[in-house]
Amino acid sequence: PPAEFEGVMLANEVLDVMPVKLFAKRGSETFERGVMSRSGGFALDERRAGDDLAAAVATIESEHGAFPDGYASEVNLIAEGWMRSSAQWLARGALLVIDYGFPRREYFHPQRLMGTVMCHFRHHAHSDPLWMPGLNDVTAHVDFSAMAAAAHAAGLDVLGYTSQAHFLLNCGVLDELQAQHTARNSGALQRLVSEAEMGELVKVLMVGRGVQGPLIGFARGDRLHTL
Repeated sequence: PPAEFEGVMLANEVLDVMPVKLFAKRGSETFERGVMSRSGGFALDERRAGDDLAAAVATIESEHGAFPDGYASEVNLIAEGWMRSSAQWLARGALLVIDYGFPRREYFHPQRLMGTVMCHFRHHAHSDPLWMPGLNDVTAHVDFSAMAAAAHAAGLDVLGYTSQAHFLLNCGVLDELQAQHTARNSGALQRLVSEAEMGELVKVLMVGRGVQGPLIGFARGDRLHTL
């Protein structure tokens, strides 16, 4: 990247494909889950978490309470580092993060016992990253609270957070559709803004430096308070 950048950065479904660290709670201890070779194949195994993972899990528990025994999920330390790195060379402007995810309280909900890692192979979705390794697209949702905290700690302003549906509607996507109306465009827009599809599942986070003026994308439905 350049030494300094002024403008708008767009990260659309970038963070959800970054590698995550899997963890599991065994009593009060945190274990890291990883891959081992077993009987000619691969299997998940556990070892005591390293300092970085243990500290990240401890931070989450300090905010939202201890995880129950057997609870498993993931944290994306690489994405947090990416946010800090981006902040170093963003002299003035904004960074828009658009991705599947939740605020931390929803991400680590007690009923979400196995995290958010999902795999996709030829339009087939499943949750086993060891099935046909190398041929699957493996993703994990984004902890937007962690991204906002990393941005703030790196000196950026956290400017807005909302659903994709609210963001697009606030930005006038319906007016754009009317200008070039086709059945195909209508179907695509429905998928983008429907609460049952990408409209609610995908979120938009905006952070920046030196940004002033009204932010129309967050004029209605801003959820910064949930982070």
